[in-house]
Amino acid sequence: MYIGKVSGTVVATIKNSLYEGHKLLIVDRLGLDGAVQKKYWIAVDLVQAGVGDTVLILDEGNSARQLVGREPDGAIRAVVVGIVDEVDLVA
Repeated sequence: MYIGKVSGTVVATIKNSLYEGHKLLIVDRLGLDGAVQKKYWIAVDLVQAGVGDTVLILDEGNSARQLVGREPDGAIRAVVVGIVDEVDLVA
């Protein structure tokens, strides 16, 4: 799992049936300092997140597919599982 910032959406007119009814988001990974790292994922949105939201990403294919509740061999690696309100780090 990691924390990310939603920077955009993906729109596709032709897509795998696994994605039907789900929004796809572009999520930039955040470091511990809150800065955007050079990694991003396209993630299935399960929590109605939007551009600019800080989110919790589950980045493990098998668990992601189970959460979506679809094909066991589907092409899903990452899902947005929460919208983050606040992050506290203990120094």
